[in-house]
Amino acid sequence: MLSINVVQLQDDKKTFHSCLSVNKTWCETIIPILWKNPWKYLKRGKEKSLLNVIISHLSDEIKNNLKNQGIKYLVKKPLFNYISFCRYLNLFKVKKLINAMDKEFERIIIKNDIFNIFINEDTKFTHLYIPYQIHLIPGIKRCFSEIEFLSCNTSINNNVLVGLIEVCNSIKELELIIEQYNNNYEIIRLIKTQKKLFNISFLTKYSYDTNESFCKILENSLIKHANTIQYFKTTKQPITKILSSFINLKVLELDCEIDLKWNCLENLSLPFLQILRASFVPVKALTSLIENTNGYLIEIKIDHILHDEINNKRIIQAIYQNCPYLKYLELLIKNNNILEFENLLINCQYLIGLFFIINNNFDLDKLFKILTESSPTSLFKFKFYIDIIPKLDSVKLFFDNWKGRHPMLLQFSKVVNFEYLMEKYKAEGIIKKYDNYLHGKDFEWI
Repeated sequence: MLSINVVQLQDDKKTFHSCLSVNKTWCETIIPILWKNPWKYLKRGKEKSLLNVIISHLSDEIKNNLKNQGIKYLVKKPLFNYISFCRYLNLFKVKKLINAMDKEFERIIIKNDIFNIFINEDTKFTHLYIPYQIHLIPGIKRCFSEIEFLSCNTSINNNVLVGLIEVCNSIKELELIIEQYNNNYEIIRLIKTQKKLFNISFLTKYSYDTNESFCKILENSLIKHANTIQYFKTTKQPITKILSSFINLKVLELDCEIDLKWNCLENLSLPFLQILRASFVPVKALTSLIENTNGYLIEIKIDHILHDEINNKRIIQAIYQNCPYLKYLELLIKNNNILEFENLLINCQYLIGLFFIINNNFDLDKLFKILTESSPTSLFKFKFYIDIIPKLDSVKLFFDNWKGRHPMLLQFSKVVNFEYLMEKYKAEGIIKKYDNYLHGKDFEWI
């Protein structure tokens, strides 16, 4: 039971850390969870503190050698072998820790010793991040034979890549940072040697100028895993028709700042798609995609794309006609389509959270009215990204008319001097929590 409670707390960093001092049992339960992925809890400015803990794992012989070379770290032996619990190896973060050392000669001398603490015969990792160019990694066979997640650059050193190909065949999640030049085609062999790939991310550094021949081969290499891939993210429009092969895809993330038509989405059928997140992607193409789903979409996020009222109306219609189980929505709403949006509230009866993107010349009074009159009973989470400051009377009326409903979780991007009003309605149980700024991920409120 204690382990279950601790796992539930781990995303609340402040509470999670405070539990270390409860008693020995709590401490022994939390330490393995904390050190499974220590990079997750690393705060800016605390690099040296973590580095000191890592250095404390060095043998007395190595510490004496460092001392003789002018590097003095007065650190005690650790209470636990923290490194033995580590399953996420982020080489970028390790390098960042080393760079936090004050003197360059210290960084040069101690670098290999730090890497050897993590990469040796006694450690095993499930997640590996290699976001920069490194050379041969000693101990690669033992450490990385059970890797399930790999993040690396497509210009990765060939010796390292060949070593990974030899020992890694159980990768389930692959994140590739695609370079403009010097791409290593052995990446294709790495993809083909995996048993089952579930999650794929192609992050292109230079969307406007990429090696199209490499990208084409890279996309085609996924055909072997087309039936198992459930998550796909790309920051560049695909060159091939690979998306149509992902018949069991559940999550699609598209993010490309270049002005493209994304014709590859038109007439694309993804029958089991549950989550769609798109930035800088034309609404017309997204409308077509939503129309070709089979009603399983529960989350839609569409932002950073300008479009006219006609296309805005069409995508709202596509959503309420094809997404009956929708729970979360982020979308720009045009003023003339507020009544069309009411149809969405009526037809999507499982809505929990809405993230409104609202421009100038928008009738907030009208929106607040339909929210209080037509929202499903499940809806209580709101974010408003607005260019206008709402009127006090409008907000007050919105809250008054919300009485009897589930208390709101509320965030505004522009609300000035409304704290007293928010506190009043919080005391009355109409608002559960509010913020005068947007924070967290798109569909995070607490």
